[in-house]
Amino acid sequence: MQTSNLSGNVKTAYDEFYTKHSEDWRMLGAKYKAQHIVNVCSGQSFKTVLEVGAGDGSILKYLSDWNFAPEYHAVEISDSGVAHIRSRQIKNLASVQEFDGYTLPFADNSIDLIILSHVLEHVEHERMLLRELKRVGKRFAIEVPIDYKPNVDKRIKHFLAYGHINVYTPTALRYLLQTEGFVIEKGLPSMIEPEVTRFNTFNNQKKSKSFAASLKIAAEYLAKNTLAKLGGTKWQEKLANAYTVLCTKTNKQADIF
Repeated sequence: MQTSNLSGNVKTAYDEFYTKHSEDWRMLGAKYKAQHIVNVCSGQSFKTVLEVGAGDGSILKYLSDWNFAPEYHAVEISDSGVAHIRSRQIKNLASVQEFDGYTLPFADNSIDLIILSHVLEHVEHERMLLRELKRVGKRFAIEVPIDYKPNVDKRIKHFLAYGHINVYTPTALRYLLQTEGFVIEKGLPSMIEPEVTRFNTFNNQKKSKSFAASLKIAAEYLAKNTLAKLGGTKWQEKLANAYTVLCTKTNKQADIF
């Protein structure tokens, strides 16, 4: 496997991650990530779908169960991730391959939809990967977490613990994609659902479970969601925890100098 552009410690970290991960936690998060893909792709149909950085295959598992497409492919940098994907016995999964993080083992324009969900924030050479996606795919569903907040540089240790080396706003993601020749057809800001917050609070963080704590989580979500709806696109993007886009491509990149 060609690994010249992928740091060895990155591959090791993700091999270890998928041997230690919480199945319930990853499946819960994947349910909403998969739903965002379905929502942003509403009205479109795809024969072939490739997930790049497919992790343990949990997103593809949901999409397959929902009959999103008739044929799926997956690539992943970690051995343990590939093993998890294969163990899921995902319906209509045509191929699972380990890859070097940047070179896709597919022909030009051979995939109808490429999914890149919560991957770009981990990637050392974002534009290199995006150019390879453009070579292989026709359309692209891309989602990133919205980590950027004022003073984000004061929380570097926190984000690096999750492997997040890049931070985005919706505007920053659109800028990156458009300067690489992508055309954004639809954008979808989203907030963390109460179900996810409850699991993270009571299961992952081991905080005491109570009716009052659950009510607070629900109330905070309702308040943010109401403000986002009343404030329109600006506030929806400002309060978002993730941003999903559906893109097509051109043959152009922005002129640099």
